[in-house]
Amino acid sequence: MTLPTVDFLLVSAVLFAIGALGVVIRKNPLVMFMAIELMWNAVNLTLVAFARQFLAIAGHIFVFVVVVVAAAEVAIGLIVIVLVFRNRSEADVDSLNTMKG
Repeated sequence: MTLPTVDFLLVSAVLFAIGALGVVIRKNPLVMFMAIELMWNAVNLTLVAFARQFLAIAGHIFVFVVVVVAAAEVAIGLIVIVLVFRNRSEADVDSLNTMKG
């Protein structure tokens, strides 16, 4: 018994909506960063669902590339967030609107 593609797309839409709400509502850069990663994973789930439906390996390969790029983005993003937290005492995105040295 296999699940239809619509079920995967509904789960993906819910994950993407939760991630988008996390980016819009939260002010902590780390939480916003995790919400963006949740949105990436929702898109990856959609790509895998369509690749499964059309029996194409290209979707799986594209997801692999996206995961590799996301891993590099996480490494660089966490370094930037840690450096910002080290230089400033507060962790609010609204206070980070200027790029003063």
